[in-house]
Amino acid sequence: MISSVTKFSLSLSLFLKRMISNTPNSYSHSFVKSPISLLQTCNSMYQLNQIHSHTIKMGLSSNHLFLTRVIIFCCTNESGDVYYARKVFDEIPQPSVFIWNTMMKGYSRINCSESGVSLYKLMLFHNIKPDNFTFPFMLKGFTKDMTLKYGKMLLNHAVKHGFLDSNLFVQKGFIHLFSLSGLVDLARKIFDMGDGWEVVIWNVMLSGYNRVKRFEESKRLFIEMEKCECVSPNSVTLVLMLSVCSKSKDLDGGKYIYNKYIKEGIVEPNLKLENALIDLFSSCGEMDAARGVFDDMKTRDVISWTSIVTGFANTCRIGLARKYFDQMPERDYVSWTAMIDGYLRMNHFKEVLTLFREMQMSNVKPDEFTMVSILTACAHLGALELGEWAKTYIDKNKIKNDTFIGNALIDMYFKCGNVEKAMKIFNEMQKKDKFTWTAMIVGLANNGHGEEALTMFSNMLEASVTPDEITYIGVLCACTHVGMVTKGRNFFSNMTIQHGIKPNMTHYGCMVDLLGRAGQLKEALEVILNMPIKPNSIVWGSLLGACRIHKNVQLAEMAAKEILELEPENGAVYVLLCNIYAACKKWENLHKVRKLMMERGIKKTPGCSLMEMNGIVYEFVAGDKSHPQSKEIYAKLEKMKQELINAGYSPDTSEVFLDVGEEDKETSLYLHSEKLAIAYALISSGNGVTIRIVKNLRMCVDCHLMAKVVSKVYNRELIVRDKTRFHHFKHGLCSCNNFW
Repeated sequence: MISSVTKFSLSLSLFLKRMISNTPNSYSHSFVKSPISLLQTCNSMYQLNQIHSHTIKMGLSSNHLFLTRVIIFCCTNESGDVYYARKVFDEIPQPSVFIWNTMMKGYSRINCSESGVSLYKLMLFHNIKPDNFTFPFMLKGFTKDMTLKYGKMLLNHAVKHGFLDSNLFVQKGFIHLFSLSGLVDLARKIFDMGDGWEVVIWNVMLSGYNRVKRFEESKRLFIEMEKCECVSPNSVTLVLMLSVCSKSKDLDGGKYIYNKYIKEGIVEPNLKLENALIDLFSSCGEMDAARGVFDDMKTRDVISWTSIVTGFANTCRIGLARKYFDQMPERDYVSWTAMIDGYLRMNHFKEVLTLFREMQMSNVKPDEFTMVSILTACAHLGALELGEWAKTYIDKNKIKNDTFIGNALIDMYFKCGNVEKAMKIFNEMQKKDKFTWTAMIVGLANNGHGEEALTMFSNMLEASVTPDEITYIGVLCACTHVGMVTKGRNFFSNMTIQHGIKPNMTHYGCMVDLLGRAGQLKEALEVILNMPIKPNSIVWGSLLGACRIHKNVQLAEMAAKEILELEPENGAVYVLLCNIYAACKKWENLHKVRKLMMERGIKKTPGCSLMEMNGIVYEFVAGDKSHPQSKEIYAKLEKMKQELINAGYSPDTSEVFLDVGEEDKETSLYLHSEKLAIAYALISSGNGVTIRIVKNLRMCVDCHLMAKVVSKVYNRELIVRDKTRFHHFKHGLCSCNNFW
């Protein structure tokens, strides 16, 4: 068989022979017919170059029709070279508006809209008026940035030349342009100028509203569409509207569409439509309905499976989510991220990291959203090594390092107690949003850097970034850590006066904590009693914690009573009240509370400490001996005990409310989870390695005292993040000494 290239070469040779044999009088006729017929069979720039080169050599290339066909091929054919077309275009003395339009179409095809606009300006300079095709051809390749830069100007030109009032082709071009670029109000004005739009244009408008999250306008436009006799919704319309209902949690609206158009068979269901239904039911928590659609599907794709997994994960049915996830025939990075986020939502942080390792073994590359989840898990676990590894992974694999990643890194470093690296990330970030500033303020405050947190807040305001509710929580926490009561009061007032933020329960809790830690318990109580909303257990808990510090039994009993009315099963309250009684030597009251705990079946939540060592997160529970190196850990504890006592440590049994002798009280203290973690760290890590621990409960007085002495005797920096705050121990000192 003769190849297409060979056929073309033969045709070209035959053409040239005819040109040579023709008389001068027959040149014109042969030129008009033969080269153009050859161009019609041309399918590559190589072939076009051959034709064009030979016609130039023979002096036959100046024919207007031939050059027009060359430009058409270069601008419209996928293999065409628009820049080659431009060279030809520049050689034409007076190109017609058709040729100008063709060139603009070519620039749009290769996404070079800036050149298209420049050509349009040159066209106007040469007094060539645009026609019906000029704007649609030019606008087709516009990006959002190009639209924002030139869209309104070109719209004015279309109005000036009289195309916008009556030309549907031009109207459609601008509707597409503005809808896709977020300028939906402009698109709607043009849409309202037309009449009898086909369903495609209605869908473009609906998509435009969805893109800018103006879901109510989408619903109103859909209602208008239903009233219009000349158009009927198609499957694309229904997918768009089901998406609206999903994102706005409008279950009734979604059911209306399902019952009227799909169930009745007006619109034939397809894969995209069924996926949209699953997404709707899943987002509204109707997982039985979602599963019903899923089970009835004839074909499913990765989106179908991911939607059902996401739905179960979002409704906290993590077991079912994992069941469907494991059954998936294929998984993409979205599927893995959905499952990872499900574990993250349930605070199953170790499972997050385990699943991420499986994702890597499956050779599925994560995106920036996956990595944000991984960094968040590392932050909660206090796993700095793993967090640093995640950062290296992001850099090495060129994962989009955007503001979300930067914010997650800042949060991770702060939650692992590494203030310096958090500051470094902040300073290196190109773009900072309010969440970036808030993460810095909250992180500095929680790590005991109150003054720096307030300075950061001032810098945030100077940068014209508006704070939100979370920002002010960080600010009030900063005031608490540095004991700035007056400043705290001022910030609490300015929050509403200057920024219109109405204090919520957490803000009131911060104020109670601030006043309580400063010993102003009466004022703290007044804040609670004057709250415009009913105080919850967190607010009363802040007062109870302050009562522990200042040993105010009467107020502690009041606060505990209020909490137990709200949460009768809150074991931490009983324990804290017992600790207060023990510290104040109110043994009779202590025994009454213990008896009440036994009668109500209330058990003390066991202390649990997490610690990362060599990329592995270990969990220690108070008194637990299940660790593989349990014998070595307890042996180290015994040795530590003697070394610390020699260094001046004396066990503080004030918060031990067991009805036993002093010796047994001291023994029970050595079973606390953070002590087990410290002992393991000392036998498993080299000298000078920082010990980082995350504890589920408040660190007791004795563990705090012991950690200070450990930091001095063993020359180790210890960072303990407990339920209420960070504790940085170094050289026998703690950053939270003044307000403990």
